[in-house]
Amino acid sequence: MAEGAGMKWERAGLVGAAIGVVAAGAAAGVAIERATVGRGMRRRAQLALDAAGPYGSLRGTPGVAVAEDGTELYYEVDEPPPAPEPESPPPPARAARPANRGWLRARRTESDAESGAGPEAEGAPQPPVTVVFSHGYCLNQDSWHFQRALLRGAVRAVYWDQRSHGRSERGRDQLAGEPATIDELGRDLKAVLDAAVPQGPVVLVGHSMGGMTVMAFADQFPEYVRERVAGVALISTSAGKLAAVPLGLPAVGARAFRALAPGMLRVMGRQAELVERGRRATAELFAGVIKRYSFGSSDVDPGVARFAERLIEGTPIDVVAEFYPAFTEHEKSDKLAALAGPPALVLAGDKDLLTPSAHSADIAEKLPGAELVVVPGAGHLALLEQPEVVGAALAGLIAKAADGVRAPVPQRLRDLTATIDA
Repeated sequence: MAEGAGMKWERAGLVGAAIGVVAAGAAAGVAIERATVGRGMRRRAQLALDAAGPYGSLRGTPGVAVAEDGTELYYEVDEPPPAPEPESPPPPARAARPANRGWLRARRTESDAESGAGPEAEGAPQPPVTVVFSHGYCLNQDSWHFQRALLRGAVRAVYWDQRSHGRSERGRDQLAGEPATIDELGRDLKAVLDAAVPQGPVVLVGHSMGGMTVMAFADQFPEYVRERVAGVALISTSAGKLAAVPLGLPAVGARAFRALAPGMLRVMGRQAELVERGRRATAELFAGVIKRYSFGSSDVDPGVARFAERLIEGTPIDVVAEFYPAFTEHEKSDKLAALAGPPALVLAGDKDLLTPSAHSADIAEKLPGAELVVVPGAGHLALLEQPEVVGAALAGLIAKAADGVRAPVPQRLRDLTATIDA
């Protein structure tokens, strides 16, 4: 008993020491900032960037899905404009798609089956694809700003806020003391799909934690994937082994961070109000940390960098603490086969310190035929840092997915992919 108590106090002492070091460093950073640029000047610059940048301003038709624990999940839908009447005869029917893609077969009526007719036999058009975007840890649906602007009017798209993030409700399970898990996020995605996309083919797009959400969803609902998923994009994400990522630190520093971070976050989560006040006071210092772990380049547009700060700052510290342990428990490498079949895009920045591009290469190896795109010079937020590269890759995937299930491809998307190819 005495030895166990001593070990607990020793661990508590380490956590306290770590918090003290962070606090001291923050205080020193603020003092330096005030002595050079000045906190007030920096705040005015932040407000100017916030006012000038349109980032995160795009809105769609709102909706709410209800998770299995009752948590309300906020989503928005961007609808494409109605298709104009064709001015020329439609192109010849495409060749029948492979018989092992299930959702078309699942929608044949009994009479179709008896007569041998139906979509595959006649080449009839199918419902348009809907692209569903799942965002990352400490972000929200607005992190897809550039991709949303690019695809707006070209395709039906759904953007949602994961539980406890953005405009979604705090996770009711978590408020009751249950841990946050990636598997629960996968079930949340199913609730959003049921509410926002009741029919038709789906393209699933996930960034970071959102990519893990897609993997968890596929593991738990493989039949849905076979019948409805026409394509998948996994951006700056990982299928597991995140505990071994060095985070750009020396080996000793990475081990110390991994050992101390869970305890530090638990303590900070229990003192959320106090920590939030300190977090606001030391925002200048942590802006540099956010930039280092978000971007690979030092010359990121200041407005974009500030936008990333706002997204991350908007995540309460107790939510940060709730979700952090879920990442070390996330292991889906042997479950990726559930996503094999439909066209897949796997994309990462080559300077990503949080989910290194080697993790994306491992995912691509397990998805036969997947396109692997490694973006030179990009960090974890490649979707903000090099949006033109991410947008081009996504547009190509969506067009390919629509062709693969013989769904209509809006002319705006065809024009977009043609422009990108040119």
